Amino acid sequence: MPETPAYPVGLRLAGRRVVLVGGGTVAQRRLPALLAAGADVTLVSPGATPSVEAMATAGEITWERRCYAEGDLADAWYALAATDDAEVNAAVVAEAESRRVWCVRSDDADAGTAWTPATGRSGGVTVAVLTSGAPDTGRDPRRSAAVRDAVVAGLGDGSLVPPQHRPRTGGVALVGGGPGDPDLITVRGRRLLAGADVVVADRLGPRDLLDELPPHVEVIDAAKIPYGRAMAQEHINAALIEHAKAGRFVVRLKGGDPFVFGRGMEEAEQLAAEGVEVTVVPGISSAISVPGAVGVPVTHRGVAHEFTVVSGHVAPDDPRSLVDWPALARLRGTLVLLMAVENLGAIADALMAHGRSEETPVAVVQEGTMATERRVDATLGTVRARAAAEGVRPPAVVVIGDVVGVGTGGTRG
Repeated sequence: MPETPAYPVGLRLAGRRVVLVGGGTVAQRRLPALLAAGADVTLVSPGATPSVEAMATAGEITWERRCYAEGDLADAWYALAATDDAEVNAAVVAEAESRRVWCVRSDDADAGTAWTPATGRSGGVTVAVLTSGAPDTGRDPRRSAAVRDAVVAGLGDGSLVPPQHRPRTGGVALVGGGPGDPDLITVRGRRLLAGADVVVADRLGPRDLLDELPPHVEVIDAAKIPYGRAMAQEHINAALIEHAKAGRFVVRLKGGDPFVFGRGMEEAEQLAAEGVEVTVVPGISSAISVPGAVGVPVTHRGVAHEFTVVSGHVAPDDPRSLVDWPALARLRGTLVLLMAVENLGAIADALMAHGRSEETPVAVVQEGTMATERRVDATLGTVRARAAAEGVRPPAVVVIGDVVGVGTGGTRG
């Protein structure tokens, strides 16, 4: 006969006593969700993992530092038997049964009275998946996890939510799209993009995602080509305001993070002044992600204890420059330059003039995280010539410092 399926139910545990017996990795995995549900958790265990101990130290849980004893489940609403001792787990389940407390058993799920589903969340929706197996095979938690992941992914990218069921209220979401690879946009950013009526897109945003938008979505090109064509910022602001006030949901899709050299705050302030609701979705900044993608850590123990991100769109000798280049030259840590290709030689000269060694390693990463990504290695003294010889063009991220040589094995020009 087929296995009797479990009856799915959501437990409202806020303020209710939950007893967890065992402080190992199972507890470490289960505790965050219990705490997020507001449960009053008591842990019974003589030891715990460092992460679980930190939760107790922070006062998030009550920790009874001892072995389980009969009576520990008094007044509990829910229990979890998660030790590495089968006899102890069986005793916990037996007490739970006698007290009519639902109990999960980690080492033998079928011996408990409740199962923990594979759970995921997206956009305020909780997905919990339980599978029932045949008597000879039992339940397959891997299948549960796979189904959960597929559903959560569909909710995240909007493919499981029909357009007519998406919110149609006006407003603007300033979404950081990450460094360019479409897989590096945040889950929230992708979900909001899937529900957009209008998308105002930067050139450096994850452009591949635009092809996935439904035909009715209007895409406005807000590209700013270095030293070339550009949509004026006031026109971008006007488009955002116009469409939002017309009741459309607008996604302003930016590269990297909206507030890292992205004029995101300028747009947010203008929208707020017009009474338009604004949602800000942070993104993965290219200042960190692009170096990481080519194996360069911006910090490394014993090498760099700080990193500084600098806009290089204004040359050091330009009166409009707000950067203290002499101070930057004295730093021992990592410098990350964005929008610096045009002024790279002048920046290198300024750093060397103020004391930075000409032998300082430099990595220039063009179109980082994209299929066309390439890396050019040099030193501060040779980077001008190397970048010119290699035809480096924007967008590119420049990393200056000893971290360039960490774990890469790359040669320097």
